[in-house]
Amino acid sequence: MKVWLLLGLLLVHEALEDAVTGQHLPKNKRPKEPGENRIKPANKKVKPKIPKIKDRLSVDSTPKTPSIMMQMMDKGRFQKPAATLSLTAGQTLELRCKGNKIGWSYPAYLDTFKDTRLSVKQHERYGQLTLVNSTAADTGEFSCWGQLCTGYVCRRDEAKTGSTYIFFTEKGEIFVPSPSYFDVVYLNPDRQAVVPCRVTVLSARVTLHREFPAKEIPANGTDIVYDVKRGFVYLQPHSDHQGVVYCKAEAGGKSQISVKYQLLYAEVPRGPPSTTISASANKVKGGDDVSVLCTVLGEPDVEVEFRWIYPGQKDERPVTIQDTWRLIHRGRGHTTRISQSVLTVEDLETIDAGDYICTAQNPRGQTTVATTVEFS
Repeated sequence: MKVWLLLGLLLVHEALEDAVTGQHLPKNKRPKEPGENRIKPANKKVKPKIPKIKDRLSVDSTPKTPSIMMQMMDKGRFQKPAATLSLTAGQTLELRCKGNKIGWSYPAYLDTFKDTRLSVKQHERYGQLTLVNSTAADTGEFSCWGQLCTGYVCRRDEAKTGSTYIFFTEKGEIFVPSPSYFDVVYLNPDRQAVVPCRVTVLSARVTLHREFPAKEIPANGTDIVYDVKRGFVYLQPHSDHQGVVYCKAEAGGKSQISVKYQLLYAEVPRGPPSTTISASANKVKGGDDVSVLCTVLGEPDVEVEFRWIYPGQKDERPVTIQDTWRLIHRGRGHTTRISQSVLTVEDLETIDAGDYICTAQNPRGQTTVATTVEFS
């Protein structure tokens, strides 16, 4: 009887141990260490996870500077404008840029004609640009930037900018209207040239054509590309590109022809003016007349300004100065601008003898030349 009682107590003890430690492990299993993965590994290859495109872009791309520009919407709402906008002509455009000193840039057309439809104001905390009665001609880039000023000297703050390109669509106007019916585009071998066939409809199909011989000029992406914000861009202009061209645009089942553009090739060095000076006579007598000619050969679309220093200047000696310019062709279709300034002195006196100094200046620098006039 005692034996059976001891045996019963032993079985109860083992049952209690199983309840605490869990089920018995199979003979071929070992106890798992704390924290060890309890899922049996599968004998199969697992492909590495490839991040989605959005994830990769967010990792690879550099952070963009947040725009400071806001667009006024209806009912007093504001939103950040997209990189390009399409608005109907006649709408009022209001843009605001945060900052107490804001600079603005907008289509040159609005400045050229001192358009009263445009208003730019600076408020305490933001700059405001308002354009009323918009037209297709207002199509272009609108941008703003903060300014860092020390006294009266200000510079652009590149960390605070905003911009948007706006297409103002207008019935019957696929191309951005031009102030003239014919324009000249100069082709320089060392920089791009642009035929400015810009459109008011983003989805318009635009092609470039030569007038004679009549044919379409392909925008192949190598020599010529089309930029919807600029027009047809000649990447490496050369003399074979000369001639009269025009553009054709198609949108909404309608087509339109642009103004014509005369392409002229200009092969002259870039830099300060190439200047020469000469006098009608370097040996003179009292009572003679003398003319001093200052000449510059340069790029067709680069203006030149002239300044003179002459012997009788301090004595307020009366002289005549006449500035002129014209385009000349120098063979193989090359076009050059010749700018001239003529200083004339009549009835020479002793005070007129001496050095006549001419300074010619363009946006890239200035050149000074001189010649001497003496009494014989």
